Amino acid sequence: MRKSLACVASLIFVLGYQGAVGGDGLPCRCSSPDSQYVLGPDSQPQPNVPQGKVLQFRLRKSKAYPGFEFTWWLYVPAQYDGKRPIALMIFQDGDWFVARDGGFRVPVVLNNLIAKKELPVIAAVFVDPGEALHGREYVKASDGSPLLGPKYTYRSSPRSLEYESLNARYATFLVGDILPQVRKFVKIANNPEGRAIGGLSSGANCALTAAWERPDQFRRVFAAVGSFPSVLRGAPGLPQLIRTGEHKPLRIFLQDGTNDTALPWAPEWGSGAERQKDLIAALKEKGYQYQYVLGQGSHNSAQAAAIFPDAMRWLWRDYPR
Repeated sequence: MRKSLACVASLIFVLGYQGAVGGDGLPCRCSSPDSQYVLGPDSQPQPNVPQGKVLQFRLRKSKAYPGFEFTWWLYVPAQYDGKRPIALMIFQDGDWFVARDGGFRVPVVLNNLIAKKELPVIAAVFVDPGEALHGREYVKASDGSPLLGPKYTYRSSPRSLEYESLNARYATFLVGDILPQVRKFVKIANNPEGRAIGGLSSGANCALTAAWERPDQFRRVFAAVGSFPSVLRGAPGLPQLIRTGEHKPLRIFLQDGTNDTALPWAPEWGSGAERQKDLIAALKEKGYQYQYVLGQGSHNSAQAAAIFPDAMRWLWRDYPR
């Protein structure tokens, strides 16, 4: 335990200031670069904390992605009284974030931080990549009796096309397909300052792209181990778009690790730190409000989940409680 804590201490993490923050460069003596990152008390269930509820849904028809269906979840905080609109945060790859015993444990973190008034009363939406109907097979009962009915099978959608396309289609999907469903259960803020979006890996690209394309809808971004290549499918990537485009009123939290190595399917993009270097430079040049945490983790959620409560405090620090 002392060894693990010593490794955690090697990460310098200063919140509340704009700029890049990194580790001290000392090698970690942990068994793996990710074992040093552990979930703190804010990510663990605490006694006497009001518990929000999580509802699961299936979007059968999408206007933005015809022919695809989406599984999504809605976290409704215990403090929601149904009278006034509350803040909202959306996560891509929803099943990575929604599980109470998973990597990020977002419902647990929200329960704890809302109860301590370190976050506003906030709802959360978790959306999985779409699935397209592939076919149907008819099944029989175990005793061989007549058909019970159609059993549908699905194939996964091209996740990278949803999450890494540099256009407004995914943001349009959230605004036009998902948010109308959310409003059936909770009143959400119309002010984009009360809307955040987050993701991991390609989902981080998606989150920043959605906010960049629709700052009238989303202005706070959580992006963990994102790739952010300078060129994507032959087109200028987000770093170039940010550098040459007009300044947008976004607040952006970014995380990566020095062991986030080159991706097997895109070695030309380089390591995680290399991939984000150009993006950080563009944000700094344009005067964006951002926070960058560079630790020693690899391409997974370990470090991002460990610092997620602090990231949430920083993202929402000035929003009315």
